[in-house]
Amino acid sequence: MQDDLSLESYDYDLPQKSIAQYPSTTRDISKLLVLNRQNGTIEHRQFYDIIDYLNKNDILVINDTKVFPARLHGKKSSGGKVEIFLLQFPVEKILDPSNESVRRAEALALIKSSRRPAPGMKIYISPQLSCSLIEDLDNGRAMIELEYNVQDDLIEILNRCGSTPLPPYIERADGTSENDRERYQTVYAQHPGAVAAPTAGLHFTREILDTLSSRGIEIASITLHVGYGTFAPVRSAEITKHAIHEEYVAISAETAAKINSARKKGGRVWAVGTTTVRTLEFAAQDDGRIHACNGWCDLYIVPGYEFKVIDKLITNFHLPKSSLLFLVSALCGRKTLLNCYEEAIARDYRFYSYGDAMAII
Repeated sequence: MQDDLSLESYDYDLPQKSIAQYPSTTRDISKLLVLNRQNGTIEHRQFYDIIDYLNKNDILVINDTKVFPARLHGKKSSGGKVEIFLLQFPVEKILDPSNESVRRAEALALIKSSRRPAPGMKIYISPQLSCSLIEDLDNGRAMIELEYNVQDDLIEILNRCGSTPLPPYIERADGTSENDRERYQTVYAQHPGAVAAPTAGLHFTREILDTLSSRGIEIASITLHVGYGTFAPVRSAEITKHAIHEEYVAISAETAAKINSARKKGGRVWAVGTTTVRTLEFAAQDDGRIHACNGWCDLYIVPGYEFKVIDKLITNFHLPKSSLLFLVSALCGRKTLLNCYEEAIARDYRFYSYGDAMAII
């Protein structure tokens, strides 16, 4: 167990060529490594074969968060360029009675500029959107105020002038292409608020979901808005000392009832992605029953954690020394997981957000 809590024990060598820079031609033809936790066997399949592993009365739980165009480019009144990365979906403020033609919203953001904008300085992003810095914070962050016309919808403005915030290990121009706008998004995305995709869900197609439903498999959704903290490096030599990031989660009463019903019938709970695992385990009571909730989740899962709800996990291949790697190791064992990664690398699996998938059964 001592090695399981050491950061260095979660390192592995990944060739640069194994980091997926583009999505597969279609979502469901990505590779699928299937690990059986009971006997340690590994199968190599295609993702569309996932339907063979779910049985009637099982429940598939998905994260329906939606990635919003969080990266903006603007100019100061002096002409200097500014890059703004919204770390959360802006929260609309109450209309100012003295100027009811303008809407305002606040958001936490990262700001990059040759010279830091002064508080109150206006940054022009598009004819429909401008912003100004309210308060300077640490690590390049700032609280900003966005300003736009009262008749405009903010998400539509962001869709027009923002770009998809691709992860830092994708080494190409940020997600301005239509392909990235579509493919760095699950087919069931509903609620804008994430700055990174719940990537295990990127492999699912409507056809797979319809097939599962037709076989008596329940599908339920939770929401976890993936934050920028998901990319934060772990620096503590002992992983238990890492300060995990918080992310907003929501589970409806309907979803809670579906999960509790499936478990009562003997069905297995399949979590699509580490975000879904984190949400369900956060909302679970000691007996494994789920209750409706919404709020900020700070659950940190490392080896030694006893899972209350989930039985099976569909996930992608994660970065070395990352909190996501710790979570998956808690489910199947660190050595077993790293052996799977070694085999995946040898078989030319594609890693990270646009990469291939793994099912732990």
